[in-house]
Amino acid sequence: MKEEFLHYLWKYSLYDKDKLVDTDGNEIIVLHQGEYNRDSGPDFFNSRIKIAGTEWAGNVEIHTKSSHFDLHGHQADPTFNNVILHVVAENDKKVFNSKGEELLTVKIAFDPTLYEKYIFLINNHYVIACQDDISKLDSIFVRHWLSSLVIERLQNKSEFILKILSETGNDWEETFYRLLARYFGFRVNSEPFEMLARALPFRIIRKHTDNRFQIEALLFGTAGMLHEGLFKEALADDYYRNLIKEYRVLSAKYSLQPIQGWLWKFSRLRPSNFPTIRISQLAALLSVSGGLFSRVLEATDINQLKELFEVSASEYWFKHFVFGKKSREISKNAGSQATDIFLINAVIPVIFVYGQTRDNQDICERALAYLEDVDTEENIIIEEWNKSGIKAESAFYSQALIQLRNEYCKKRKCLECRIGSKLISMGRKLKDQKDLILEP
Repeated sequence: MKEEFLHYLWKYSLYDKDKLVDTDGNEIIVLHQGEYNRDSGPDFFNSRIKIAGTEWAGNVEIHTKSSHFDLHGHQADPTFNNVILHVVAENDKKVFNSKGEELLTVKIAFDPTLYEKYIFLINNHYVIACQDDISKLDSIFVRHWLSSLVIERLQNKSEFILKILSETGNDWEETFYRLLARYFGFRVNSEPFEMLARALPFRIIRKHTDNRFQIEALLFGTAGMLHEGLFKEALADDYYRNLIKEYRVLSAKYSLQPIQGWLWKFSRLRPSNFPTIRISQLAALLSVSGGLFSRVLEATDINQLKELFEVSASEYWFKHFVFGKKSREISKNAGSQATDIFLINAVIPVIFVYGQTRDNQDICERALAYLEDVDTEENIIIEEWNKSGIKAESAFYSQALIQLRNEYCKKRKCLECRIGSKLISMGRKLKDQKDLILEP
């Protein structure tokens, strides 16, 4: 039996209270389970119990076997001297704290169907372990959990954003530029795009926001795409040669060092997602006076944000996907789906983190509202949830479902998931919906 399961039973009082007695047969009344501790030390802090009219306050330690207290070295650790109750599945040995005092050890009793349900969930072959049962839960309960998960996902992303912010000396424009560049590469070219943004600081681009061609020259040149050996067929191309000439001047002025051109990936990509097209679109986006992030903060609704990011590659790319090779003429717009990806992964998280750092709840709430106005992503994870009967009406819920799948389902943290915890508390047989409550 896993110790974490016993933690779960204690946390939610899912044990047989009538059988919780001391060595003299006195009933142990639990007044407060305590605060669950995930770090070192006793498992539950500040617990309160009552035995034969006397109230005890202290900590609770839980093990599958009582002998594990010694096995883990707790008998020599003063941290465990304030343990008032030792809860175990098997009481195989008397144990003592570092002061030589015997611990009150009790065997926990519970409905075996709870453990059967837990074992079934963590051992079945589904990615979403509870996919056969989740749709039977009250939808309000599920949505309540998803609302918490979307905040959790944004907070997880905030760590990465704050790291960049620290590296850039708390420059929000530079931070936003780096993050945005990363997502312009999607998954395949995210790393070279990130390298490009680091090699070409936004403070340099800011000086040329009134000249899109110069921004393209800076981006393509620092990306290593203007190296003469990379696109040999483009050497007779006026646009390509002019970019090279412009970059020679600008790179000398700013002492720029290009990244390696071979880092960019073209194979297995749709031509509209080629890095050449994406770099030209990024140039269009950066050709904004006053700073892009400032414009993002000034937006008051999702439509204003979308207008900022629905950009098109320059005219040359209407007839090209790579330098020097003509294609059928087509406008190379970023597209609504690509715009949504930028909003979900870069724009909205940065707005949320900015609000947090400014202790401005209104900005944080605005970021969450934007998520509700963006269409849900289309990916394999959302398809898995659709098959389980859970639909995401917007990016707010799809982001929560991605967080749930990756951080709980995939890692089989069913006991830490409100949905899994609820289902386990029901045992093998689910109750009718009218009997369900919001908390397990």
